[in-house]
Amino acid sequence: MKGKILVTGGAGYIGSHTTVELQNAGYEVVVLDNLSNSNAGVIDGIEHITGIRPAFVQMDLQDKDALRKLFEEHKGIKGIINFAASKAVGESVQKPLLYYRNNLVTLMNLLDLMPEYGVEAIVFSSSCTVYGQPDILPVDEKAPIKPAMSPYGNTKQICEEIIKDTIYSGVPFKSIILRYFNPIGAHPTAEIGELPLGVPQNLLPYVTQTAMGIREQLSVFGDDYNTPDGSCIRDYINVVDLAKAHVIAVDRMLGGKSKQDVEIFNLGTGKGVSVLELIQTFEKATGVKVNYKIVGRREGDIEKVWANPEWANKELGWEAKETLEDTLASAWKWQQKLRERGIM
Repeated sequence: MKGKILVTGGAGYIGSHTTVELQNAGYEVVVLDNLSNSNAGVIDGIEHITGIRPAFVQMDLQDKDALRKLFEEHKGIKGIINFAASKAVGESVQKPLLYYRNNLVTLMNLLDLMPEYGVEAIVFSSSCTVYGQPDILPVDEKAPIKPAMSPYGNTKQICEEIIKDTIYSGVPFKSIILRYFNPIGAHPTAEIGELPLGVPQNLLPYVTQTAMGIREQLSVFGDDYNTPDGSCIRDYINVVDLAKAHVIAVDRMLGGKSKQDVEIFNLGTGKGVSVLELIQTFEKATGVKVNYKIVGRREGDIEKVWANPEWANKELGWEAKETLEDTLASAWKWQQKLRERGIM
């Protein structure tokens, strides 16, 4: 084993896929999750894929005493990947205090206890929302941080500043901040995928649930943006490609290859895809029609953003490899598996 890694929010969508990739790379994983937007059954899926069942601790990361107990019971944690956060733009506008409390306190608790327990590295799950509506596309890491367009986006900006200030103070650990664009798809085995509790806040689960007949109709928020078809443009990245970047980041820090104490990388494909284009590509990849309607714009949405991933390609030796068609097909395969299991 290479070492022990704590994955917070590890039963969630990106966390579960990253746990699989960590185990495949030889790391021992401890999964922490409060199951507020995930399901403990995901641990079974991880075990089915890798043959290894990660340790699982159900707890709320806002509880610092419980976190201390976790470190005591799982000694020797060398690195942390922090996915524990509320993440829906629209919901954050409606419930800002929930987002500030959950996303900031959880990070601060981790940073506070890391030196005490000899944790050497933390990967932070950030977002392209920190760039707001960029002046220049595609967006590289030197793009200015714009005023956030939602409380969710603001929490990511603040968390990045907290990490930088903490490390500048001289603590004995390093950090890599990964700014994701839009993760989609599922593991090719269809053992794990995106399974939000309740009504999906992200586009693709709503697409697949509408295609399956679970949702009556998909709402496309706006067709009057300054884009070729009027709908918002995003950079959609395969979740397994994204997960692999976290393993590389952990390897980099624990292997002493970091060039700075805090490093930042954009993770995307470098290609912008509109909401309507995504729906059309899904229909082409699966042969299933999606019932959708155009509605008004949604507060907090950015018009268009996609990545310049060259820095991550060059410095990390990482790149997004899966095609959009294959990624959308994997999401549909996952939705079909949920139906087979009687889950959804």
